[in-house]
Amino acid sequence: MTAAGAARSAKDGAERAGGQAVASTPFRVLVTVGLITYGIVHILVGWIAAQVAWGGGGGSQEASQQGALAELARNPIGVAVLWLTVVGLFAMTAWQAAEAAWGHRDRPAGSKRIRKRLGSAGRAITYAAIAVAAIAALQGSSQSGDQKQEGWTARLLALPFGRVLVGAVGVVVIVLAVRQVIKGVKEKFTEDFSGGLTSGVRRLGQVGYISKGVAMAVVGGLFGWAAITYDPSKAGGLDDALRTINSAPLGSILLTVVALGLACFGIFCFFWARHPKIDAGTGSRSGETARTGAAGAQRA
Repeated sequence: MTAAGAARSAKDGAERAGGQAVASTPFRVLVTVGLITYGIVHILVGWIAAQVAWGGGGGSQEASQQGALAELARNPIGVAVLWLTVVGLFAMTAWQAAEAAWGHRDRPAGSKRIRKRLGSAGRAITYAAIAVAAIAALQGSSQSGDQKQEGWTARLLALPFGRVLVGAVGVVVIVLAVRQVIKGVKEKFTEDFSGGLTSGVRRLGQVGYISKGVAMAVVGGLFGWAAITYDPSKAGGLDDALRTINSAPLGSILLTVVALGLACFGIFCFFWARHPKIDAGTGSRSGETARTGAAGAQRA
């Protein structure tokens, strides 16, 4: 066997082993736990945002994932949920990392498959970041998401072409926000389910993804404003974005709608947890080969 053949064989073996591990029952249970806790976090963010909208100002609570995790850390039951969040979200990170590495073979080779894999890589980073934040909350050392954003925005602005870099971050966030809205409007989230969805679950998904997109778009706008004003304090995370919505005309009503949307996404995650589409390549190479053979037969 040539060196290239041996390398290909080792790669195929690693893909099969990884795919089988991800498709195993214990791993699916962990992913289910992760999706449930992911939903709980979004419901808590929506609850804190609703308090901001209607007079409470959220108190010292931060209307973000970090704020929701800190809220959980305040009582024994919440601490148990945090540990489940850590385990479940790291499982989800591994799931999406596997999808990014060799998944989405049901898509044609080329740009479509690459886009799906990049999306999986982005989700893996998101899940890992929340899991790390949950660990920080357990240790009592969590830092405000807005403080983090302002800190690294200040470092970016200090670099040559820093304003361009911060502005580019804002544009990227807005593009991702638009993709979230499109995913909700066109119901592309149904591709993440292994089974059929009822109309009620579809509506929850639509409202949830659109609300997340709106909040993300405001975050992107804050980065753009920080670049224009050359002021890192203008940048911010989800908490700043939601409070910015609240300060707009009819802001309480707008923020309430977004808060309800985030809660809808949280409930949607509970249904997603029952039927997640987990396919990190197990058997997909043979399926891909079959499709290639069929295509060749048709051409012949």
